[in-house]
Amino acid sequence: MSEDKPTIQQRNNGPLVVKNLSSFRLADGSRGETKPVMALCRCGASKNKPFCDGSHQKIGFDSAGADVSSRDRIYSYEGKEATVYYNKLLCSHAGECGARALPIFNPKQKPWVQPNAGTAAQVKDVVEACPSGALRYSLPGEEAQTLADSDAAIAVERDGPLRVKNIAMRADHWAEGQSEQKYVLCRCGKSKNKPFCDGTHSDDGWKENS
Repeated sequence: MSEDKPTIQQRNNGPLVVKNLSSFRLADGSRGETKPVMALCRCGASKNKPFCDGSHQKIGFDSAGADVSSRDRIYSYEGKEATVYYNKLLCSHAGECGARALPIFNPKQKPWVQPNAGTAAQVKDVVEACPSGALRYSLPGEEAQTLADSDAAIAVERDGPLRVKNIAMRADHWAEGQSEQKYVLCRCGKSKNKPFCDGTHSDDGWKENS
């Protein structure tokens, strides 16, 4: 690995240490200042979010995740034009699927994904917009794809996780279908799938400024 490529390292019971990052977006969409080495909060308690201020030590933050192997499963939804693959463990509840193609992705229907209710182009648009990589898709005769551009970047989601694209990071476990092309990292400190987000911030109503 080239030394100038961005990387993310996990400090045990501490922050995420990011090196060589050039593209960093804050929660308001503005471009954040980057430094050769940055420490980003993942305990949820920093008063200087998204940056670490040492609060993890004060609250006794535990960076270990739980055993989530029973939730690590890919569901397939086959359609005439496209097949959708979904790993619930990775879902950060960003809501892009329902916002962009509700007839296809609707939690109130069973099954909640119905590819034949729309077009392959609509499915592709949703998969591209999904920040967590929980959704992938394939066309007939092709393998499942995780869609993301090639830029290495981190974006802070307001009251949500860090959205990461194309940055190497060592983790004890990568879920089925998960890829470094794009993934989301917990910022609230409550995920059962640390360092990755599992949507707990949304379920608990976590607010970064509370």
